[in-house]
Amino acid sequence: MSRVRNTLVLGRVIGDVLDSFTRSVSLRVFYNSREVINGSDFRPSYVTHQPRVEIGGVDLGTFYTRVMVDPDAPTPSDPNLREYLHWLVTDIPATTGVSFGNEAVSYESPRPTMGIHRIVFVLFLQLHPENNVYAPQSRQNFNTRDFAELYGVGLPVAAVYFNDQRENGTGGRRL
Repeated sequence: MSRVRNTLVLGRVIGDVLDSFTRSVSLRVFYNSREVINGSDFRPSYVTHQPRVEIGGVDLGTFYTRVMVDPDAPTPSDPNLREYLHWLVTDIPATTGVSFGNEAVSYESPRPTMGIHRIVFVLFLQLHPENNVYAPQSRQNFNTRDFAELYGVGLPVAAVYFNDQRENGTGGRRL
């Protein structure tokens, strides 16, 4: 019997950022033409501009909310700013890309100064077409679980993450 490795569990995204969930929607994230695959490595110079995001929903009346967080801020050994919010987009219609939705918190590119940081994209299904999500007062100490509870979006429907470290950093996380 073969075991399927859940890279979100191996990368500790499940546990540190999210509770266990069942993926039910396709979420694809691209920086330039390179797709984010769980655990892949990107440098800050490559993620300067907001990515292209594709959501594979099928119901035209469905809307999503997307968050992008760094659970390793400011350093993986002392993540006392966990989670740092890099992007928050709401009211995204199904089957659309990055240019759709309401950008509640503008994109801020990750720029880690020490260690290898996980940058996590999380997609939630909205229960209402306009979710009236408000930007938090600070990007620091955002909590994805608390956010989901506050706005009643429940468990994620998809998530993907990549590893990021300073431009001249060496090494990488191993899954």
